[in-house]
Amino acid sequence: MRFFLIPICFFASLFTSAQSDSISVISLSEYLGYVKSFHPIVKQANLIINESEAKLMKARGAFDPKLEADYDRKKFDGTEYYDKLNAAFKIPTWYGVELKGSFEENDGVYLSEESKVPEGGLYSAGVSVSLAQGFLANKRMTTLKQGKLFVNQAKADRQLLVNNILYEATITYFNWLKTYNEKRVYEDFLENAAMRFNGIKKNYEVGEMPAIDTLEARIALNDRKLNLEKSNIKYIKASLELSNYLWLNDNTPIEIKDNVIPDTNTLETIDETLNTSLLNLEDLDLENHPKLQSLDYKFQSLTLEKRLQLNNLLPKIDLQYNFLSQTPEVMQSFSTSAYKSGLNISFPLFLRKERADLKLAKLKLLDTEFEIQSTRITLKNKIDAITQELDSYIIQNNYTNTIVADYNTMLNAEERKFFLGESSLFLVNSRESKLIDAKLKAVELEYDFFKTKATLFNVLAPPIE
Repeated sequence: MRFFLIPICFFASLFTSAQSDSISVISLSEYLGYVKSFHPIVKQANLIINESEAKLMKARGAFDPKLEADYDRKKFDGTEYYDKLNAAFKIPTWYGVELKGSFEENDGVYLSEESKVPEGGLYSAGVSVSLAQGFLANKRMTTLKQGKLFVNQAKADRQLLVNNILYEATITYFNWLKTYNEKRVYEDFLENAAMRFNGIKKNYEVGEMPAIDTLEARIALNDRKLNLEKSNIKYIKASLELSNYLWLNDNTPIEIKDNVIPDTNTLETIDETLNTSLLNLEDLDLENHPKLQSLDYKFQSLTLEKRLQLNNLLPKIDLQYNFLSQTPEVMQSFSTSAYKSGLNISFPLFLRKERADLKLAKLKLLDTEFEIQSTRITLKNKIDAITQELDSYIIQNNYTNTIVADYNTMLNAEERKFFLGESSLFLVNSRESKLIDAKLKAVELEYDFFKTKATLFNVLAPPIE
């Protein structure tokens, strides 16, 4: 209980407290932990397992012992025509064998000869066996085996569903981080533009600069303010989108507060959080992928269905044999000299229904086999393509960092020349605009890199603890 109270209290302090204005950072790992624990769709995915377990319990019910009783009585015009009681206890077993014990007591004036039993009733104990159809494969056996496979398949499907919602939540977090970084860029350069405008304005007031320079500095300042306002709106929208994935344990949605910001060091922890390191890719076994596991369980289930339909081509031969006794408490009273037996045989002449069911089962099996092969190749190619894309982003990021550093050097040099009277404000603003564009491209490139990592996570569908 304490394990759950600690994250919930921390969660509430991040998103519901309005008494503190201090900045709180929520990492991708913490954020995904909240999504996985409290998001309604994740909880809905857990119902898949509960449903499959309920179906498995239903399948096991076919093997539950049964107690049956049949009582029939007729009395008319003061005459008791008959009074029949037949009670039975049946135990279904794994193969086409059913154990049965029964008690029969009949009485009446017009009772048929075959229905007459000794006074005190007649006991029987015996067995019913399906010798051909239904012996090695029957509906209840197949349903139970399929039920066990459905539970495992449901676990794999649940992992895929949870993976999808975590993927969408991750993309939303990365968009939130991108808009936050863009806002920071504009905030930094707005401060520079304001300092530059105030300095030029003072120089103009003392007659050291022309009025046109103050106008150009004010245009640059207002342009920075405009861009910051636009980026701030994007950040607010991204924060609200992020709030769609934040819930408390009692299904209460949470709106993220202004003092909560994303982790700007996400690049250092993304592989550990999403479990997408290169080492994992080298050791990857696609057969353990939840999608392929789900299809494999489906294939096994259809194989059982095919085996059942193949068994249905056999004739139906049901044999019953019951020992009879008046004194069941004496074991020696059950002997082969007193028994009741029966044989039932049936066989459709054309087997059109059975052959059609078998053909459909084979087609479904073949369809699933093709789907498994296609999925395996698709996953492999997607992983290879994403890996190459990530390698390209690393190269692009190195180029971008170099470009940003060079633009920053050029801007510093131009500002020094400007204050020495060897350059113009136009050139300074031009250099600064180039630097802003380069930093925004770096932010966009980082976002694309993160999105590709999230896509790799979605394709790999690794479990997140």
